[in-house]
Amino acid sequence: MFATSPARKQVVPMHDVVRNSLDFAVRQSLLMVKSLESKPGVLPRTISAEGKLETAKPSAWISGFFPGELWYLYEYTKDAELKKYADEFTQRVRSQMYTTDNHDVGFMIFCSFGNGYRLTRNPDYKAVIDTAARSLSTRFNPAVGAIRSWNFSYPGRNWQYAVIIDNMMNLELLMWASKTFKNEKLRDIVISHADKTLKYHFRPDYSSFHVVSYDPKTGLPEFRHTAQGYSDASSWARGQAWGLYGYTMMYRETKKPEYLEQAKHIARFILSNPHLPADKIPYWDFDAPDITNAYRDASAGAIVCSALIELSRYVEAPLSKSYLKVAETQLRSLSSPSYRANAGENGNFILRHSVGNKPANSEVDVPLSYADYYFVEALMRYKKTVLHE
Repeated sequence: MFATSPARKQVVPMHDVVRNSLDFAVRQSLLMVKSLESKPGVLPRTISAEGKLETAKPSAWISGFFPGELWYLYEYTKDAELKKYADEFTQRVRSQMYTTDNHDVGFMIFCSFGNGYRLTRNPDYKAVIDTAARSLSTRFNPAVGAIRSWNFSYPGRNWQYAVIIDNMMNLELLMWASKTFKNEKLRDIVISHADKTLKYHFRPDYSSFHVVSYDPKTGLPEFRHTAQGYSDASSWARGQAWGLYGYTMMYRETKKPEYLEQAKHIARFILSNPHLPADKIPYWDFDAPDITNAYRDASAGAIVCSALIELSRYVEAPLSKSYLKVAETQLRSLSSPSYRANAGENGNFILRHSVGNKPANSEVDVPLSYADYYFVEALMRYKKTVLHE
């Protein structure tokens, strides 16, 4: 008799992974909607230590993510109820089109109204985006050549003009408005900011600092810090993800080769990092002490995944294939019980195990609305880009 070979573990096709997670996201997000329907003016943020839902006001930087998630899920389902809720929660963020005291108006408005306009062509949404872009542009200082992120300093820091790597994400709002409303001034602001960040935010290995503070008189850097990472010299995972996503987007919008090269360099730093785990979901900081016991950051994993799927469209075939292989591993990981919640649990968020601000002991190893948003975006991008559905 022949010896019986051990049964091979059947690999679930990516089509089924994507469909299963999107279907779960729909169910979980509708539960979230129902929990907040009678609480006007708030958006989901995270959960407390006791597992209770914590909400945020529209002025919180994360306010646009849940409405944007609903728009992606409406795009997936074409369900009228989801469209209604997507509009309802988008309207909760409406007042932020006038925000001029921070750079996050891009996150707030373009994730919500931007996705809404992309799918509905509602002229009211378009007008809101126009106003938001004008508001964000007021934070640009020509002498510095960049958009100011924060008006404050962390304790012990003396920032005069703080610019954070996250700000690369808010440039998409300005680029869209520049093209839509034929406003070259906005495009000039975006190019200046992206070029300044490329020049001063990155180390020789293409890892990035979190914060660069400029002297507003000379326009030169005075401090380079990492406020939400382990140390000024460390590579905060979500910061690396913002940079990868931001320069991928900038290449899409401008076709400038230096932005594509920057995105590829950042991708190489992340994907070749010896501290990137086998499941491709980063630790909260690539240089965290006792790294194998450090917290994972599902939000950084989801942002990197979404960026890699898009970046795969702009590079040569072998590199494209390698990016998609990592993205597929990330989607499988995030869709597994290791990261994806059980139905009706986790405060009705989709993903677990994200890290907001570890040095401040704020939102550590919890669900976060932006982790869910970029996970759903990555699923939709994979569905359209790779599965062609």
